[in-house]
Amino acid sequence: MSWRVPLVCLLLCCGISIFWGVGLSLNPKGFSDIKAVYYGSRCLLEGRNPYKVSELTAVYDAEREPGPKESAQYLQAVTLCVNLPATLLLVAPLALVPFGVVTAIWLAVSTVLLMAAAWLMWRLGARYAPAMSLALICMVLANNEIGYAVGNTALLVVGPCVLAAWCFTEDRFALVGVVGLGLSLAVKPHDAGFLWLYFLLAGGIYRRRALESLLVAAVPAIAGAAWVWRVAPHWMQDWQANMRAISGVGGINHPGPFSITGSNGGMVIDLQSAISVLWNTPKIYDLVTYVICGAFLLIWILRTVKLRGSRAHVWLGVAAVMAPTFLITYHRGQDAKLLMLAVPACAMLWSKRGAIGWLALVLTTLAVVFTADLPLTAWVMLRPYLPTSMGGMAGKVLAMIFLEPTPLVLLAMGAFYLWVYVRYDAVGDAVAERRETQRAPLDGRLELGRLQNAAGD
Repeated sequence: MSWRVPLVCLLLCCGISIFWGVGLSLNPKGFSDIKAVYYGSRCLLEGRNPYKVSELTAVYDAEREPGPKESAQYLQAVTLCVNLPATLLLVAPLALVPFGVVTAIWLAVSTVLLMAAAWLMWRLGARYAPAMSLALICMVLANNEIGYAVGNTALLVVGPCVLAAWCFTEDRFALVGVVGLGLSLAVKPHDAGFLWLYFLLAGGIYRRRALESLLVAAVPAIAGAAWVWRVAPHWMQDWQANMRAISGVGGINHPGPFSITGSNGGMVIDLQSAISVLWNTPKIYDLVTYVICGAFLLIWILRTVKLRGSRAHVWLGVAAVMAPTFLITYHRGQDAKLLMLAVPACAMLWSKRGAIGWLALVLTTLAVVFTADLPLTAWVMLRPYLPTSMGGMAGKVLAMIFLEPTPLVLLAMGAFYLWVYVRYDAVGDAVAERRETQRAPLDGRLELGRLQNAAGD
């Protein structure tokens, strides 16, 4: 496949998200997430505590443009600061310029990073299944409307995480990967954490890159915390109170059933949101989530430590850990754009065809679709017409499927990739690695020569 057609397709799909997302943001209630970080940094620059709602609200009210009264949910998103000090520190230079300039910079940088990540993931997937890889990545790029509309920092983190994985596995531009993963860890550790953990556990040069990334993350993390402590010695208690408020009943991040998080396509996608339909008690749905994800991670960690991975091992291991990344704690669909990291593994498995190839394609496609903004919005609109009020446990299970399908799909995808990762037979990796470096089109078939036999044992 010529590079021109995929590039045009990726640009068009990204353009759909930008055009629609920016259109949604052109109202007084747009760019809420950018405002939260921007005014939080402004608050610090003025010597005020950004984690104290009254102080952040005072700065916001003094500087925002006049307009209609904002909803309580919107004000909560802007003035209930839960961003880490490292994020406020990194954004501080931008907080010195007008907000309109900051939004333009954010749009440009996030788009360039996403496009670079998408292009590199397509190039990897194209070694095995170019058309399928392009379709999956186009679906991801065409469904970032909510991320662009609110200005979520996830779109600034996804690109560097994907770039880091590519840099490490291809052993190129290591400094770019180290800095990208390090800054992602500092800004959104719950997005980049398990990806970083994979490279730490994988050993060899991967462990070195992970430790270098940790050092990069430590610089803004320590400096940001020191700055905030100097301004507000009790900021940690305020931050914890904000986290409880934003995740509790009535909070915009509350995972409980029928909460405001499920009223639009930007719903919370962690496993708690699904389990809460069965047991709407935080202690129970948190415990069930941690037990499931903990068991998942234990198997994944033991397998990763045992392996000294080829590229195939790397991408299977990364694809397997995407599910607990999103499920174990608070995430939204914007964070799930990291599913681009599952495309190379899906392409490798698809190139072998058979039952495993079809399962990889179906489950990865479902995960991408059910974390995509437009399909999720359509699903939410259909909810009133779906049978979600049957009695008994069977009725609750049915309600869970209809109300919160995304965590269940992600769990199924993760379980599949974990199973393949554990059963993968490394015989013949040396041959596959040699061909992979030559960009041979039949890499997938050679790399997975014994996959089906191993899985069938």
